[in-house]
Order: sequence, then C-alpha cells, then structure tokens
Amino acid sequence: MSALIEVILPVFLVIGIGWLATWAKLISKDAVEGLMYFATNLAVPILLFLAISRLDLGRSFDPKLLVSFYTGAVSGFFAGLLGARYLFGRPWMDSVAIGFVTLFSNSLLLGLPITERAFGSDALGPNFAIISIHAPTCYVIGVMAMEIAKSQGNGIGAALKGFARSMSRNPLVIAIILGFVVNLSAIPMPLVVTDAFELIARAAIPAALFGLGGVLYRYRPEGDVKTVAYICAVSLILHPAVTWGVGRFVGLEEAPFRSAIITASMAPGVNAYVFANLYGVAKRAAATAVLVATVASIVTAWGWLSLLAM
Repeated sequence: MSALIEVILPVFLVIGIGWLATWAKLISKDAVEGLMYFATNLAVPILLFLAISRLDLGRSFDPKLLVSFYTGAVSGFFAGLLGARYLFGRPWMDSVAIGFVTLFSNSLLLGLPITERAFGSDALGPNFAIISIHAPTCYVIGVMAMEIAKSQGNGIGAALKGFARSMSRNPLVIAIILGFVVNLSAIPMPLVVTDAFELIARAAIPAALFGLGGVLYRYRPEGDVKTVAYICAVSLILHPAVTWGVGRFVGLEEAPFRSAIITASMAPGVNAYVFANLYGVAKRAAATAVLVATVASIVTAWGWLSLLAM
C-alpha cells in the first residue's frame, strides 16, 4: 500500500490536477497546448540530452535489457494487431493502429517519474536506454505495418523516407543524438550552460504530467468497450509479463529488470492516439484506450511494484 500512496499516487495526482484545471476552465485549451509544447519540444529534450550525455553507456545499454523490454513490446503489438483483426473483426488498418497502441507504452511521462520515486534518480539509466530508441523503434514497426496494410507492400520505401524526415525534425530524437555525441566525444560542457539546462530540465516532468492531464480531458470514454478492455489487458498485463519472463530467462540484473518492468507496465502514451489520428483509423478506440489505461495503471502499476518488492 505504501508504494501506491508514496510512489504512484503523487504522479497521477499531478495528472489529475491538470485534468481538473482544464475541466474547471482554470487553464485554457491553448494554454495546455502551449505547456505541452514547452514540455515536449524544449524541457523534455533538454532532460534527455543531459541524461544521455552523462550515461555510462557500457553499463546502461545492456542487450539483455533491450531484448527483455522490446520482446514484450513487440509481443504486445502482435497481440493488439491480431486480436483486433480476428477477435473483433476490425479492418487491417484499424488493427495496425490498435497494435500500435499496445506497442507504445508511456515510457517517458509515466515510466520515468514512477521509477525515480520508487528507486531514486540513480536508477534511471536503464530507463533512458529504453527511451533513447523507443520512438524510432515503435514508429518503424507501426509505419511498416500500416503501409503493408494499405498497399500490400507497395510504397513502404516512400513511407520510411517520410518517417526518416519526420524523425530528423523531432526535438526528442535530435536531443538524444546530441546527447550521444557529447557522451562519446567527451566534449566538455560549460558549467553555466549545464546549470541553465538543469533548471529547465527540472520543469520537464511536472509540466508534462500537468499538461497530459489537460490533454486527457479531451478524450471522452465512448464506445469500443471490448476493444478498449482488450487493449488495456495487453498493455498493462501482457507486455510487462512477457518482459518479466524474458528478463528472468536471460538473467537480467535486478536494477535494469526493475526499470524494464515499470516501463513495460505503463499505459499507452498520447503518441498512440497521434498515430491513429495520422492515418484516420481507430481514433475513438485509441483515444479512449489512452485515457482508460492511464487511469487503470494506477492500480496495475502498484501491482507490478508490489511484485518487484517480493
């Protein structure tokens, strides 16, 4: 119970305050969008840049960690894709979008703060290792699958070119690449610059969590009840369960194992809805699943933390 009260609830309380402030019109839609723009395009990239530039790469980039987490993620993708198609009779493009929802856990806005509150800031190295390749890996899988669904294999090259163009303009990706450059080249950073960056980075997670609450206010739960319940089960139970099994099988050390399980057990991120909206398919199911799974993860994350403590 202490994990629920001391670790998980404060994170979700910040999200809830953002939701309530938007509902009560204490903060406008434009203000929420501006806050999320600041968080996702400036503060969070700076946070990632600082973290990657200081990572002990040899220690944090454990192949066993990445195999454990991404085996769970890909298993979630195929469970979402095939379940949507054969259990619920959705069209293939809808099924790919639903598979993307079950693939893309909220590793950044939920995984980071919960891991930090549970195990301290020194435990975040494996989280940053997962995050550094999370968006590119998930989008490559999603875009390739969607293009196959759209055109039976035609046009994948053009889609991947568009994906590469999009990623090259993504502030998160740019920050991660620059972080690796600084890390590998041992370029010294002026103290005044790092101090300024750290001030901004401290605002990243609180601002993003508050803004996430405002964004989730727009997602009204409606329809697709069975599909949404299935998405929640895959995202919150299957993904971390597979990660747990693979992690134990390959002998993953305890610290990265904890980070992998916590990250895998997070609800789908808002990018899951963004992907569905981009292709104009399964938007209602994706939006509702992001909201419902985020609320449900208060309980399921507590359950996984309790298992880790045993």
